[in-house]
Amino acid sequence: MRPSLPDSDGAGLDPAAARAYHAAVRALEQRGRFGVRLGLARTRALLHVLGDPQLAVRGALVGGTNGKGSVLALAGSALRAAGIRVGTTPKPHLVSYRERMEIDGRPIDAVTFAALVGDALEAADRIERRHGQPTEFELLTAMLFRWFADEGVTVALVEVGLGGRLDATHAWDGGVAAITNVALDHQAWLGDTVEAIAREKAAIIERGDVAVTGASGAALAVIRRRARRVEAPLTEVAPPVVLGMDRDAIEVALGALGPTRISLRGRHQAHNAAVADAVLDALGSAGIASVDASARRRGYGSATWPGRLELLRVRGRDVLLDGAHNPAGAAALAQALDDLLPYLGGPGPGPGDGATEAPMTLVHGSMGDKDVDGIIEALLGSRSLEGARVIVTNVPGERALPAAELSRRWRRLRPDTELTVLTDAGAALDRALAVAEGPVVVAGSLYLVGEARRRWVDDPLLRDPEEAAP
Repeated sequence: MRPSLPDSDGAGLDPAAARAYHAAVRALEQRGRFGVRLGLARTRALLHVLGDPQLAVRGALVGGTNGKGSVLALAGSALRAAGIRVGTTPKPHLVSYRERMEIDGRPIDAVTFAALVGDALEAADRIERRHGQPTEFELLTAMLFRWFADEGVTVALVEVGLGGRLDATHAWDGGVAAITNVALDHQAWLGDTVEAIAREKAAIIERGDVAVTGASGAALAVIRRRARRVEAPLTEVAPPVVLGMDRDAIEVALGALGPTRISLRGRHQAHNAAVADAVLDALGSAGIASVDASARRRGYGSATWPGRLELLRVRGRDVLLDGAHNPAGAAALAQALDDLLPYLGGPGPGPGDGATEAPMTLVHGSMGDKDVDGIIEALLGSRSLEGARVIVTNVPGERALPAAELSRRWRRLRPDTELTVLTDAGAALDRALAVAEGPVVVAGSLYLVGEARRRWVDDPLLRDPEEAAP
């Protein structure tokens, strides 16, 4: 077992170790130049060179269009409440690359991360001639299974990256397969119809698995056929009744648990909680882990999922952060804003000062390969955003939609929008706080949400070591 640091952050590392960590991050990110290359051969070859660590790990592979991370957050919190050692794979990272690999809610430490990158790159060199260069995500996938195996996790909750059938994570079969829902997204890789996308996602259900889905309609029919074909028992999860909500949580009629507090905002989280509960049932049926009702309630009531309807108090005002990077996610955000409006205050001494009639301020940035018009139209369905001031900005990366183009989309869909264009994301966030009369919403891309968290949230676990000059 590779030794880990007592703390997951990089505080106290000597300069050489800090440089090694940052060099490892750069080496991994440089693999991004290979882009998205679907297929399992490279990942399987990497894992084989690393000793096939995935064979020592059991758990759930979670796919779907939206809600995957929420299911991991809820199920992982319940497993931890039951005293079960659990590895999770939140993504994308918002502040530190180390967020992508967690055990018991704590990100991997900087020293172990750097060592794993070195091992993965060495393995990549050994398979390159036959299989080609592995991508950034393929390397990360091999690393996380090596780490989970080294650390002896009892349960792994692994989020599918893109689709399912040819996603690198599908090189692993943990015994449980879950598909949250299916909507149009990533059509360039997965297909132009819900049915085509559902076929890609349903392929993670393997013979011998216990399967769970929250999908409906045409997608559910595809998933049913796949489960029947591989003779996998399938639990179909319908959205439960939302009994109430407040500023910080919702209350849900959650099956045998009855009224249950879910500490994630937005009524759409009720369905994610039901899927997470079914995943825990499936882990029990597969003989992997058992979580009793008391631990489930404690876990659901204390779960956190950064950057997803995350409510902050920044410089005396309420700020909501949410990725909302596709139309379905934007529709969920729009509804949540209407539900939360009575609990959101404007400038004041502290949270919970009461609702404000002042208009919201929205900071919006998006990637260029998303259905940007669909996202804007979904956001415009929120009564809370009527009369909102909108600040559009750029997000990092070559795939980003330029702020000027995003502005044109807003002008075309709502010509009377009070619109400001600031290409620098940091300047846009600062402007929002300076001019807002009511709550601030930061949405559209998790890269933008990550920039907001870097500026406004000081999490000791996510402090990367500072890299001193050589």
